[in-house]
Amino acid sequence: MRVLVVEDEKKTASFIRKALEAEGFAADVCANGNDALAAVRTTPFDAIVLDIMLPGRDGLSILRQLRERKNTTPVLLLSARGEVNERVEGLNAGADDYLPKPFQLVELVARVRALTRRNSETKSPSLRVADLSLDTLTRQARRGGRQIELTTREFRLLECLMRSAGRLCGRMMILEAVWDYHFDPGTNLVDVYIKRLREKIDAGFELKLLHTVRGMGYVLKEQP
Repeated sequence: MRVLVVEDEKKTASFIRKALEAEGFAADVCANGNDALAAVRTTPFDAIVLDIMLPGRDGLSILRQLRERKNTTPVLLLSARGEVNERVEGLNAGADDYLPKPFQLVELVARVRALTRRNSETKSPSLRVADLSLDTLTRQARRGGRQIELTTREFRLLECLMRSAGRLCGRMMILEAVWDYHFDPGTNLVDVYIKRLREKIDAGFELKLLHTVRGMGYVLKEQP
């Protein structure tokens, strides 16, 4: 599960990140709204921890923009102010939960876990792009009626690409989603697995689904 933490106080952001990672989450941190919106455009997150008081664009405006873009990622709002009006405004803007500061990290982690669990329950277990299908419960992939055998990493890579179908998936995003790396190991790991996956899902089919965007990443889509 990948969580985006949008918090400009470095110590608070560090504490939240460490607490989430200690519980098995992968956590990315942004200190301002523009970086947060850019991150959401390129990476599919399972939840967002969003501070309302941010420099420049505040948390509520970020939240409204996400919802206007039809982004349904669960959002946990944080605020040093706990007035009822502010909580109501946040929830009306599309927040899924609200936690006033100061808070206990154990409660924050529990709330994030509840949001991601609820979100995973609403995610479709069946993914489809053209005649390629993936059942995330049975971990079975098929194309054109033919079953495709996948290793664990290949399955995670295909799921990542299919959940972002039609959108560019950068190398760093893939490394984080499939290998939980927060750094580029400087190897051709992604290229090797993309090549293996392409041979399994595209070989023998006239319509190619997995495309390389030179210098940027990869995209799974029906159109050439």
